[in-house]
Amino acid sequence: MSDRIHASYWLETWDDPQRAAEVIAGEQSSGTFLALANETPALKARAGARVERLQVLDSVAQPSLPGLYPAGSRFTRCLLELSWPLANLGPSLPNLMATIAGNLFELRQVSGLRILDLTLPPAFAAANPGPAFGIAGTRRLAGVASGPLIGTIVKPSVGLDAEQTAAEVRQLIAGGIDFIKDDELQADGPACPFDDRVRAVMREVNHGAQRLGKRVMVAFNLTGELDVMKRRHDLVLQLGGTCVMASLNSIGLVGLRALRHHSALPIHAHRNGWGYLNRHPALGWDYAPWQQLWRLAGADHLHVNGLANKFSEDDHSVIAAARAVLAPLWPDTPMAAMPVFSSGQTGRVAAATHAAVGSTDLIFAAGGGIFGHPGGVAAGVTALRQAWQAAVDGVPLADAARDQPELRDALTFW
Repeated sequence: MSDRIHASYWLETWDDPQRAAEVIAGEQSSGTFLALANETPALKARAGARVERLQVLDSVAQPSLPGLYPAGSRFTRCLLELSWPLANLGPSLPNLMATIAGNLFELRQVSGLRILDLTLPPAFAAANPGPAFGIAGTRRLAGVASGPLIGTIVKPSVGLDAEQTAAEVRQLIAGGIDFIKDDELQADGPACPFDDRVRAVMREVNHGAQRLGKRVMVAFNLTGELDVMKRRHDLVLQLGGTCVMASLNSIGLVGLRALRHHSALPIHAHRNGWGYLNRHPALGWDYAPWQQLWRLAGADHLHVNGLANKFSEDDHSVIAAARAVLAPLWPDTPMAAMPVFSSGQTGRVAAATHAAVGSTDLIFAAGGGIFGHPGGVAAGVTALRQAWQAAVDGVPLADAARDQPELRDALTFW
């Protein structure tokens, strides 16, 4: 296997495509805006990025992104693959980010640029820990040997105090939920301090474990400064918790990597802010290359949105994201993580989700899809589980609902 880093891009440029590709390669390795005496042919051969592939697709009259372009330009769209020697940066995730996704977006030659794919040499597997728990460890700690983990998010997002949050959790535990997470907006505000919330919620989790023989997994949002996150993790662990959560775009690769080294619990990785990296089709990232970096840094669970979601992402993109999270990073080093479906999910999309992903190794989190059930929270959890069982068994939802009242009633509001 090659010891070079390969990244593929969709590129739009007003310039000659080959010249634009060379400018990008130089900017992201040994070159600058003019030729320098020290950039010898030998140095460039050793450290320069290579243009491995350049395929012209089409051209358009208007640029995808604003910029300083020559008057009357046409804009050529291409597929571009670059590679870099590992020796330029070593297997360092922060420096990998700077190399494949740094100043190239800002170059004058670029009127559109999006990262489509990433292939890394195995040295990254040796140097970076990957998920400590992944799918198997999450199933073991959650006590769910098969099928999806049926989950939810504490709502309202903010506004509940610690005891009110614990009361919500009590209902969910009694209803048979597998997984509960804080909203990404709920961390350590004065109205619901982290320590108070963890103590109140874990009181309910521990009581539920004694009563029902199952310890529900709760992902507590510990996002904050690094030393604070470590202390918060230690409190969750001390009280018997089985998961912590962090917002990736808030703490960065270095923060997640440090948390992974400290953590004795699975890390539920939230991608809030993903839209500013992804939403414009001519700028940013596809999910498949982006999630590789976070899995290497130690994410055990990764959000992928959901089918028929409340946001702008289409189902094709969601499915591609989930498949990417489940795919091995290398044939002999899978570094498996668990995809998390959320955002307006109900049992109506269970069959489509199962068919598209081809697996039940996932967390399926529904808020309103559980709490809105006319029969209450327990009926909402049961209906969601029934919908997923129908999906796995290949039974149409309407047929499964005939003799399952919880599912039948859920169909009236899903």
